[in-house]
Amino acid sequence: MKNRLGEIRKERGIKQDELAEILEVSRQTISSLENGKYNPSILLAFKIARYFNMSIEEIFIYEGEENGK
Repeated sequence: MKNRLGEIRKERGIKQDELAEILEVSRQTISSLENGKYNPSILLAFKIARYFNMSIEEIFIYEGEENGK
């Protein structure tokens, strides 16, 4: 799953550690999300979307399953 988290965070002038504190996760979690190495739980995705006043789909891009499934 791709996401626009880093782009949105930077546009709003928020540092990774600030966002991590607000969302009650580690800075490493934010970094991993932004680098596509970690997919958020549904709860975390909702918290991120709510914080930025956006829909989950505006932040996280689901690419579907591979092999046409």
